[in-house]
Amino acid sequence: MSKKQKKVVEIRTSPHLKKAISVEQIMRNVVYALLPVCGWSVFQFGISAFALILVTTLTCILTESLFCKLSGRPNSVGDYSVVITALLLALTLPPGFPLWMAVVAGFIAIGLGKSLFGGLGFNVMNPALIGRAFVQAAFPVAITTWTPGFVTGRFVEFIPSSLALPFMSPVNTDVWVKQHALDGFTGATPLALQKFEHVTVDTIDLLTGMVAGSAGETSALLIFVCGLYLAFRKMMDWRIPLSIFVGVTLISLPLYLMNSTLYPSPLFMMLSGGLMLGAMFMATDMVVSPMTAKGVWLYGLVIGLLTVLIRLFGGLTEGVMYAILVANALSPLIASVTQPKIYGAQKQEAES
Repeated sequence: MSKKQKKVVEIRTSPHLKKAISVEQIMRNVVYALLPVCGWSVFQFGISAFALILVTTLTCILTESLFCKLSGRPNSVGDYSVVITALLLALTLPPGFPLWMAVVAGFIAIGLGKSLFGGLGFNVMNPALIGRAFVQAAFPVAITTWTPGFVTGRFVEFIPSSLALPFMSPVNTDVWVKQHALDGFTGATPLALQKFEHVTVDTIDLLTGMVAGSAGETSALLIFVCGLYLAFRKMMDWRIPLSIFVGVTLISLPLYLMNSTLYPSPLFMMLSGGLMLGAMFMATDMVVSPMTAKGVWLYGLVIGLLTVLIRLFGGLTEGVMYAILVANALSPLIASVTQPKIYGAQKQEAES
């Protein structure tokens, strides 16, 4: 057989793709999975939620284009990753979050959380959470101001705080809420009610989204179903959300059994707040999560454990954001210590 007829076999490191699928295809499907969550957010909170999603999306796209131009890189807006960051950022913010603050969050998410590290594939933490963490530190009052859903006139009238002017005192929405909120609906989130008043919201309300919270975290069932779509398409590692739920159960179940009045059940922990959104769409970020089989389990357990610890014993009612960011930082170490041994390799002897 001549040299021209010989076939070249290339041996490369994992991951090994079993089917031809591009980054753009994966990112586009993630966007598809997030659209129903965005739709429910708009249905629940009206034009304020729609404006919030629109503003963060436009800001992230413009910021991505700007940084690509400044760095001399090809414009990467077409790979849909920037849209995912924008949607996730909007869904983690209060529905009445001032729109000018959303612009700041979007700029930081892309500029500091992604472009500074070199763009897609080089960021060390989830960009959307970087943006939210920044505005939580910069605007603590606005980021913890909640409004109930399904208010009358939500499709023709903004939540007053949405249109607050830059650097002005946050708009007091209490009077507006009293005038527009339906009977029985409150602006307090399920986590706040449990932490400070030891009142547990019904599971059905947590599943269906009949509660207050961030723009896209209210309906746990909808988020779970949308995440399953990605799992069945093999575009999301199902072991990560499962290990997060296991981690939540391992620490919250013993506490619940000891004192069910003071500590909520594992089911409440999994369905309330931003845990479902974080587990399905943020912790599963392929860039910042480990790739080893054991690593993804350890990574998810860390997120679950930290979330419960922050919620129950920290000063904040929610802990998902910080738990995921800490796990992102630990991801390289987790991947290193869980790296499988190469077949046939022997441990090097120490030099004498």
